[in-house]
Amino acid sequence: MSEDKIVNGLNVSRLHSNVQAIKEQPDLAKFKLRAHNKWVYGSHACSTIKDFYGAGQEDTKRKFHYILHCDEPDALLGADYGPGPAETVLHALACCVGSALMFNAAIQGVKIDKLEFEVEGDIDIRGFLAISPDVRNGFEHIRMNCHISGDAPESKLRELVELGQRFSPVFDIVTHGVPVTVTVEGEEVKAAM
Repeated sequence: MSEDKIVNGLNVSRLHSNVQAIKEQPDLAKFKLRAHNKWVYGSHACSTIKDFYGAGQEDTKRKFHYILHCDEPDALLGADYGPGPAETVLHALACCVGSALMFNAAIQGVKIDKLEFEVEGDIDIRGFLAISPDVRNGFEHIRMNCHISGDAPESKLRELVELGQRFSPVFDIVTHGVPVTVTVEGEEVKAAM
């Protein structure tokens, strides 16, 4: 039996096996990720994440629930029990681009010594507060500054940052949008215009 190859903490041998299995059975690539969100008080809400569907089956192997708190800062009338929802999007964006980058680095055998992102988004809350219909509710612009070093030339590291963007699901969601269906007790509710 061959020894697993680990690069940047990722099991490259297992990754290659998973990719081969998905090529042979494309349905293994279909996942349903879930979060259960509950309002707590004011702008404080809490999401619980545990099970998901993936690799052709329900996955209930996680030993505990992940609990994520969201709130707004005092300046937005929150109690600061957690980062705001928009800040959480910035967090998810950086983590996902980083993860996609690391998978590509591992596959190519590039050892990464440092990977950090500074992410900043511009938002005008007049849209959120319904003050101006001409102002977007969400981010107007997001900037990501990457600090990366590893055992490859700068050109290769830049290529990995490009691949991180290209293959990140969250980068795709943020830059291209995704249809969202909202229901109340199973009945669809259209967004007010």
